[in-house]
Amino acid sequence: MKNIFENTKSIWVKYSDYEIKKADNGVDYITPTKDATPTMYKPFDVSEQLVVGAINIGKMLIAKEDEKKIDKAIMKFVRDFGLLGIMTAIPTTPSFMDYEAVYLTKNPFIEDESMNTFGYLGYFFPFEKPELSKKGKESRWDVGGDVGSMALALTLSNEPMAFALCLQKLYAEPLDWIKMQFKDWAFTFITSTLFYEDKATLTDEQKQLYQRSILVYDGIAPTYHIALKEDKPVLVWDFYSLSNVIRLMFSTSLTDEKNPLRLCKHCQKVYIASRPNAVFCSTQCKNRYNVYKTRKKNKD
Repeated sequence: MKNIFENTKSIWVKYSDYEIKKADNGVDYITPTKDATPTMYKPFDVSEQLVVGAINIGKMLIAKEDEKKIDKAIMKFVRDFGLLGIMTAIPTTPSFMDYEAVYLTKNPFIEDESMNTFGYLGYFFPFEKPELSKKGKESRWDVGGDVGSMALALTLSNEPMAFALCLQKLYAEPLDWIKMQFKDWAFTFITSTLFYEDKATLTDEQKQLYQRSILVYDGIAPTYHIALKEDKPVLVWDFYSLSNVIRLMFSTSLTDEKNPLRLCKHCQKVYIASRPNAVFCSTQCKNRYNVYKTRKKNKD
């Protein structure tokens, strides 16, 4: 069967700069700076960098490395790729503005299964609210702000309103939620890696524990539509959050037989292997590992 994700429609926006800002409720958020400018790009063009960057930050969190070092790595990731788009990732549909309430899938951030729309938006617009009015299923957005924000809203006018909103400069995400997402992805990767590395020595009970642990990872399918191409109809998958792009590409990389997601034997960083039996992320790491082994052997 051919790759069903051959045709995808995904665009995302990153801003020229971001900052960590504390809201009135004491929560730290990441949000674009006041003078930041938007740039639109295609996440699938940098999918490997997205996955590797996210998992490596998650590993830092699991290892409880220095908090300042972790925050610096997260800020670099956000400046390179933008925020995760959690607002459109966890509802049952990215078109939730067209419904009377927001209905949520199982997620690690919000326990409620449904919420008032403005109550939900409050999680992501803690500093300044967009000019929105809503009556039942009808929503109206009076686009304001700088020229870049208005141009972006106009460009995305045919997309779900919530998608356009989460790419605006006013949008923000809780720092702890971003950390939680990275950590969850890294936990899944480490569980899978350790399971196969230690499989020969694990008892049946231990194997079952690993298998149950990885079931915590929930996949969220993107929406899709059918497009009529010149010669045949095709499935086109729609991605309305960076989080869901990373989630899908992480899942496919983890299960890829030719270019699997691996842990470098020397530096312990996550990377996409160029071949199934690769164990080093680079020739440099391979050489350093061999030098280390030689020195250790001579010392012994």
